[in-house]
Amino acid sequence: MQNHCAVPNCTSVISDPQPLFRFPHDPERSKKWVEKCQRKDLIDKSPDQLHRYYRLCGKHFETSLIDCDAQSTVLKDDAVPTIFDMPSQPQNGQVKRSKETTKDDEAESRGRKKIKKSQADKAKEDVKTVPEEDEYREYLKSLFEVLVLLGEQSIPPAGPGDRKQDDLGSSNFQALLEYRMNCGDEVLKKRYDVNKECCSSAQLSQLIEVCEKCIRSKLVEEVKQNGFFSLLTDDLLKISGEWHLPVFVRFVDQSNYQRERFFGFLRFEGDGDALAETLLSEMTDKWGLDMEQCRGQAHSCSGIHFDKIKTFSAKLMERYPMAVLTLRSTRTLNMSLANGMALSGVQLVMSTFKKIESFFSQSHLLQLELEHAILIFYPDKEEKANELKEICHTSWTSRHDAFEVAVDILEALLLCVDSVHDNEDMRWNDQVTHDALEISKALADFEFVMALVVLKNAMTLTRAFGKNVQGKAPDVHFAATSLKAVLHSLKEVSDNIDVYHEFWNDEAVNLATAMEIPVKVPRSFLRKHQSESGAIRPESYYKDHLSVPVVNHIIKEINELFCENHLKSLRCLSLVPAVIEQHKSTEPEEDSIQVYKNDIPNAGTLSAELHCWWVKWSKKGKGETFPSNLHETLQLADVKFFPNMLAVLRLIGILPTLALEDSCNVAYKRFKMYMENTPDKFKSKSLALLNMNYDVGYDLDSMVEVYMNTYPEREEVM
Repeated sequence: MQNHCAVPNCTSVISDPQPLFRFPHDPERSKKWVEKCQRKDLIDKSPDQLHRYYRLCGKHFETSLIDCDAQSTVLKDDAVPTIFDMPSQPQNGQVKRSKETTKDDEAESRGRKKIKKSQADKAKEDVKTVPEEDEYREYLKSLFEVLVLLGEQSIPPAGPGDRKQDDLGSSNFQALLEYRMNCGDEVLKKRYDVNKECCSSAQLSQLIEVCEKCIRSKLVEEVKQNGFFSLLTDDLLKISGEWHLPVFVRFVDQSNYQRERFFGFLRFEGDGDALAETLLSEMTDKWGLDMEQCRGQAHSCSGIHFDKIKTFSAKLMERYPMAVLTLRSTRTLNMSLANGMALSGVQLVMSTFKKIESFFSQSHLLQLELEHAILIFYPDKEEKANELKEICHTSWTSRHDAFEVAVDILEALLLCVDSVHDNEDMRWNDQVTHDALEISKALADFEFVMALVVLKNAMTLTRAFGKNVQGKAPDVHFAATSLKAVLHSLKEVSDNIDVYHEFWNDEAVNLATAMEIPVKVPRSFLRKHQSESGAIRPESYYKDHLSVPVVNHIIKEINELFCENHLKSLRCLSLVPAVIEQHKSTEPEEDSIQVYKNDIPNAGTLSAELHCWWVKWSKKGKGETFPSNLHETLQLADVKFFPNMLAVLRLIGILPTLALEDSCNVAYKRFKMYMENTPDKFKSKSLALLNMNYDVGYDLDSMVEVYMNTYPEREEVM
């Protein structure tokens, strides 16, 4: 599809305000368009080819033929172009050429013919090559169009079976190409008739590579246009047998909306500084991200890869000090803290949570089975039972209070999975009963019980803080000022860990006794320390290997995740009008805003502008409603009159800690959907990028240009 107007000498392109309209499908009206725009080379093209590859701009249509609204600009069904700058060609009966010519005219005509003869011969040679060039471009467009369609719909090109792209004989890609040929794509049919294939496996790999390159170049361009950004990563994934790191970028666009884009996967192989250097090099040299503009970073990672991610994060901050480490809003604080603990008991709890979530989400009947078990253990506490039943209808394993909920339903949970595994009434299939047995084994392990109790008690201290820091603007602002109290409580627990562990141990032992679970040291530890096994008591073991490291890890991570610059950035939410109205008796927090002094338009006028902003919002009129969050504040019409305030608000908007509005969190939702709905053997890091960025604004013409420049050697028709 062309990105410019098909009328000769018209300079309109797709990026102009003037809209471009496709040629109509209707053969009669399509023929009229061709006649009007006076392109002889389009006469022999079918209406389908014209519709796919050619456009006319709006300046050639009467305004009465164009319908405009807030969403789109469309032509009326009977619209025909009538406005053209170039002189019209003579029509029959309009202008007749004189049959009488003078001798001088004839001589002059013969002279012109001789002069132009050599030029005509040369033109004939060019005519032979130009159609071939156009034909090759149309051929590539057809291939890219099919590939883009597959990527958008998350359909693997190779088709069913654990095959790679080395066999395209019965693939989805080949099937769609054949469909296009049957629908009249003559360029593809010609290629197939001669070569017996439309596209080789090697060329398909090249197409996918170019597709990925074009999309990422558009993403980088989008980020550059909008200035500062934050870098976000998610849990590592295995694709084609290799570990890959998913990477997102958050920014605030020109309309002051918070946005996230999925940037792709980075191969995660190696260790330490070498891996960190490789990742940074990929982002800057290969992807083209300007990390000098990075103002935040956030990572979600489990214990086994935690140290590698920490090394990468430290290297990033060492090289780009303004890339402050923060919490990621897609994970609650307590779950992020637990995921980063490389302790066997904690990892047993976290892996079991994932199994529980997957197990009960597959059937409503399993949910009912759990509800029935909860009623058995809370016969006299109907209100508590109903509350737990309601919680279990949600994704409770990722809640702020997930560990408390797990302790409350642990006995009911074990009874439920044991009942499913026993399968006395033969209601469940083999896979369900097997999964139930795996969960039952984990729940009946004292290491699981002890770790769950320790996590519940230790993270009670961070639960409210974590909920506030990912809540509404006033809650986040309050959380930023309350961290010292949280750290003080954690230090008090650490200093008196012997006393606290005694209480935690008693709770775990009582719970295990009620569930008939033997209290013992993990078998894996005993195998490694057989000579000392008789002298090790469970209480002392779990204090040294669980309670102490859990509390120390929480303190260390809280201090790293909420450094002073991060807290100052969060306190900048005092600029939100609802927060100003709530704290109107206090002075503006200029000290916090100074963290962005090098990133605002005019630091010299900051104090005066801040005071004016504060005065504007500190007095609320009768019936007046103030913007209550960052999103609403950024959309204020008069925010543009406060350039420093706008710059700071935009910088706060890229903080990974703050939860995005549902309408702005599209990239992460698409990512989760792709990962959950695409079988592992069909996952492709290149097509995933296309699937999650199908709205990025690329066009087929640019892909063809990049392909022809990257691979100038054509696969010729034999």
